[in-house]
Amino acid sequence: MKHKNLRPETVKIWDPLVRVFHWSLVFFFFLALITEDDWLDLHIQAGYAVMLLIGFRLFWGIVGSQQARFTTFVKAPSAAFSYLKQMLKCNVPHYPGHNPVAALMVVALLLSITVVSFTGLVVLASEGEGPLASTMFSTWRGDWVEEVHEFFANFTLFLVVAHVLGVLVSSLLEGENLVRAMVTGRKRNRENWIDADDQKFE
Repeated sequence: MKHKNLRPETVKIWDPLVRVFHWSLVFFFFLALITEDDWLDLHIQAGYAVMLLIGFRLFWGIVGSQQARFTTFVKAPSAAFSYLKQMLKCNVPHYPGHNPVAALMVVALLLSITVVSFTGLVVLASEGEGPLASTMFSTWRGDWVEEVHEFFANFTLFLVVAHVLGVLVSSLLEGENLVRAMVTGRKRNRENWIDADDQKFE
């Protein structure tokens, strides 16, 4: 009798809420980006959606599933530098969720989009609109607020491009379709996961 391999080919990594957040943020960020000049009302509504998504992700990063929590995947900068060196050698370790470089990118994107969202609210407040209209932020008038808003919007776009390139490179080096993994929530099951001793996979 042949023994069947009981190890599943793939394992669940990212829960549905993380995946819905990810693709919703992509949609609403780009919607806000392309409607900035000609469809201001739509731009503002997309911006509100982005803020709600960021708020949810910060909350879910604390109380969510294991791979959603920041304490699980965010590493020290030294771990990211080490991973980059291994990328240059084309020999990278496998992490269940985000690798250390991707984790830093997640943090950078969340921070940058937060600044974009906040400065957008301040711009609205200076015009007597939005939830900050009756606060001290309504006195922050001047072109400098809009310039900061536009700068971080463009900086976020730069981070997005870097993120996409990083995903493509990591997919090749890890032998894993990371785009598909963020759609399905599942990755290839491996015997040599890093930092997986206390984690349970389905």
